[in-house]
Amino acid sequence: MKIYIYRYGSICEPDVIEAFKRMGLTVDEETIEITRKDLLPAECVKHTSSQIMNGGYSFVFSINFFPWLSEVCRIANIVYISLIVDSPVMELYSNSLSNSCNRVFLFDRKLYEEFSPYNPGHVFHVPLATNMVRNDRVIREASSAVRSKYACDISFIGSTYQEKCPFNRAKLPEFEKGFIDGLIEAQLKVYGYNFIEELITDQMAQTFLESTPGAYHYPEGYRKNDKATVAQLYISVKVAEQERLRALKMLSDSFNVDIYTGSDTSSMPGIHNRGFARSLDEMPIIFNQSKINLNITAKSIRSGLSLRIFDVLGCGGFLITNYQAELPEFFEIGKDLIAYESMDHLKELCAYYLNHPEERAEIAAHGQEAVRKRYTYDILLLKMIDMAFPAKN
Repeated sequence: MKIYIYRYGSICEPDVIEAFKRMGLTVDEETIEITRKDLLPAECVKHTSSQIMNGGYSFVFSINFFPWLSEVCRIANIVYISLIVDSPVMELYSNSLSNSCNRVFLFDRKLYEEFSPYNPGHVFHVPLATNMVRNDRVIREASSAVRSKYACDISFIGSTYQEKCPFNRAKLPEFEKGFIDGLIEAQLKVYGYNFIEELITDQMAQTFLESTPGAYHYPEGYRKNDKATVAQLYISVKVAEQERLRALKMLSDSFNVDIYTGSDTSSMPGIHNRGFARSLDEMPIIFNQSKINLNITAKSIRSGLSLRIFDVLGCGGFLITNYQAELPEFFEIGKDLIAYESMDHLKELCAYYLNHPEERAEIAAHGQEAVRKRYTYDILLLKMIDMAFPAKN
């Protein structure tokens, strides 16, 4: 079986390709967008259409959804499988989502509930996964010096969102600013439920977009949903920014905290900023050698589990994560990982588990085994193919 994978540079792509090859599939990769980020959809169509139409592929695959690629597959009468790993993905509002060639896999149930009605039977909900083969290899081959280099009490890998928070461009009228500031503070206190979109009106969403320089506008051929745009692309990102800054500042005032990021951490003088970490050969060792790995899920991920959870657990790392609505569906809280439900709770958990290494080790081992049995890319991709091509009775 031969498949075509369109790449744009997602950190998931090498792991997915490796898993497909372990399954015995021949993989043709298109990588032009990795180096040419200015490509227009028309250029992408021109560059890929002939190969897709004449390549004899069983299906086309991508991480996240590309409307133009769906249109090429529709014309070529070939199945297009896309695995969504981010939120929001604005391309899901494209009318192309309804194409019958699509098999769209969403990791967030709220996304599934929102988008599945636009293509019933062709949109699915699945958890994400990790590459246990690579994780095991990188950790096994790490020298004692390398392990020591990345050992720490508490680590966090990721952006604080300050540099990529479009909310910060908004110049809102006084009433709207006060309301949304209050909404942000309220959402910061609630874990497991994102209520932002429910509490803003259509008029407020319109005012927000009109007050924000460079605000997102839906391209032609997209279903317009300004409330979702403002809630997920703007306000939820601001909530994530504030949660990360406050949590990291609080923890770094009391504990030794390493952060791997390109974000500005000058407001947190107690934190150790170690710059970017390479995803394939450094992150697994960091996850494995940190006494506590911290995950703070972006609030635009409304119910699902971020990729970071699977990666940390798959590396045998001990994880403390914010509570998410889908967390108990896939993991045992207290056995596979630990979940916090407030800032005070997070601080208490960190203090406790830094002083209980045996419990940390037991939970980390249990979580890694759960991932090994249920949440590897080999398992996920086989499941996706079975769902994309159901057996006919």
